[in-house]
Amino acid sequence: MKASAFARSNGDQETRERLLAAAKRLFAERGFKHVTVREICHAAQANVASVNYHFGDKLGLYREIVQSAIERMRTTTEAARAAGAGRPPAEQLRCYITTVNRRLLAAQDGMLQRVIAREMYDPTPALDELVEQGLRPRLDQLSALVARVLGCDVADPRVLRCAASIQAQTIAYLPNAIADRIGPHARLTAGRLDEIVAHIADFSLAGLDAIRRGHPRQRR
Repeated sequence: MKASAFARSNGDQETRERLLAAAKRLFAERGFKHVTVREICHAAQANVASVNYHFGDKLGLYREIVQSAIERMRTTTEAARAAGAGRPPAEQLRCYITTVNRRLLAAQDGMLQRVIAREMYDPTPALDELVEQGLRPRLDQLSALVARVLGCDVADPRVLRCAASIQAQTIAYLPNAIADRIGPHARLTAGRLDEIVAHIADFSLAGLDAIRRGHPRQRR
């Protein structure tokens, strides 16, 4: 490759990376529908035509960001599966909860999580890819583990309710304005990561054990 062609190639890649970084931040802050191509290019210090050149259009750029979230989900889901391989059901679930939560809650900026959250409440054509390639495989794995711990079929309605309860604990600790206002005990910090991850695992397994044994609900 000639030097001039090599320089253009490097320049194109740098521009592409700047566009992805700027778009991820803007989409996380305001959502897909409320960000313009011009704003993305301005934030990336790129020509206004560069989004079309590199990604086809704004949706193509957005799909690229969603795909990076999907790939991160796949990697984490596989890591959780490998961590629990060959262990008893309860330990498999503990490994799943620990691995997934440690990776999610340790994310430095949380921007991909915010992109996903906005996609859930204000969906785009990329939603089906996110669900089928990223979220459903993870939910299927979690549901299978919950069913084994409960000793029931995965179609049992308790399984999905328990899986939702386990996932909801993670969401509570993701960066958010409410936790910032409530105070330090509601806010995740690097020093509290292992403590919080262990709590989610302990709380989830204790709850599943109570449901498995048919623990009666307390009445007032």
